[in-house]
Amino acid sequence: MPTGVALRDPRSQLLAAGERALVRDGPAGLTSRTVTEEAGVAKGVLHRHFADFDDFLATLVRERIAAVDALSADLSDRAGSGTVIGNLSEALLQLFDPLGLALVRLVLSRDELRARLQGGARRGIPMLAEAVDGLAGYLAAEQRVGRIRAGAAPAAVANALVGTGHLLFAGELGGLPDESAVQEVVAAVVVGAEPGAEDPSERG
Repeated sequence: MPTGVALRDPRSQLLAAGERALVRDGPAGLTSRTVTEEAGVAKGVLHRHFADFDDFLATLVRERIAAVDALSADLSDRAGSGTVIGNLSEALLQLFDPLGLALVRLVLSRDELRARLQGGARRGIPMLAEAVDGLAGYLAAEQRVGRIRAGAAPAAVANALVGTGHLLFAGELGGLPDESAVQEVVAAVVVGAEPGAEDPSERG
């Protein structure tokens, strides 16, 4: 693009290009050059809007974390409506779409990026940790309305859902799982937390 042509919201243009390149090429193929080429801008444009490439990558992940937080708020608002399994399945399908999976791989593949996002707190894997918090909040809301038994541990169930969900979506299935496969996995994880399930702490 000629240097004299003004870009329309170049920061958002670069981030969108980074998302496309990441999904297409994976973390190993994501470089500042591939991003600027995908965006159709000069190489120096990225460094005018981000301190360095790691800052660009961190912004990509933080934007996704903000989306996860918004999804979590919406999910908690659904407590008491629909079905628990249906609500959780829909959340996992949104969390682990192609971009979500690619961003998880990116975070896992770059130690410096992960440390920057954690801010020294060393609390879980960025983005997945926020997903666990969101699902735990939803399960706690369902617990308050009686659709999750009182003795269940929302955080433990949420960790199991995110861990199992990530394995399911990132598995060697030749493609993303369909909704019925996700619901089957969610049902298997949640069954022990449903009303009427036996509480292990009450066993003799």
